[in-house]
Amino acid sequence: MALKKDNHYQALVARDAGLWLVMPQTFMNASGRAVQMLAGFFKIPAEEILVVHDELDFPPGTARIKQGGGISGHNGLRDISQRLGSHDYWRLRLGVGRPADKDGGADYVLEKPPAEEREAIEGAIARSLEVVPQMLEGDMQAAMNKLHSQDKPVVAKKAQEKKAEEKKPEPKKPVAKKVEPAPAPKPEPKAAAKPEGGLKGFFKGLTGSKR
Repeated sequence: MALKKDNHYQALVARDAGLWLVMPQTFMNASGRAVQMLAGFFKIPAEEILVVHDELDFPPGTARIKQGGGISGHNGLRDISQRLGSHDYWRLRLGVGRPADKDGGADYVLEKPPAEEREAIEGAIARSLEVVPQMLEGDMQAAMNKLHSQDKPVVAKKAQEKKAEEKKPEPKKPVAKKVEPAPAPKPEPKAAAKPEGGLKGFFKGLTGSKR
């Protein structure tokens, strides 16, 4: 299927055997315009529409199919739900992970992912394409079972390992103890000088006698 620009729908459009593929070219918060116009003209109910979108709540490499549910702050889904008047369309959610800055989601999804994350996302898209035959046959349960069992959020696993590594306490550095210098040896007391001549010399010193 080759996508071609259609100004009427403000989207890139392709059709094959009753299957429409629509890629809106409007801003994200006006994604429902093309969906509403095409679904309204061809009488396509919400239950037969599959919306493919990025999912911040899933790590890169994850792909999930579900029907209905909330919009989780996704402006594109909000506009589609409002214009269709229903949440009952199907969704193929491709994980892209969350940014470190919780308020930077809008800029985050417009950035080019790192090579490792891009590889994981492309792998999830390839696995999703493998279950298209089941979805076209209307066997959404079989498509979900096959796709969900093949999840490979490689980047998420590595990120968890990195976080676990960062949480490990750093080994304590040995603290060098201050070595006090050894005290200098005390000089030994000098022995008193012995008077010459033993007792005789001692008494000579007391009396001043020269004898």
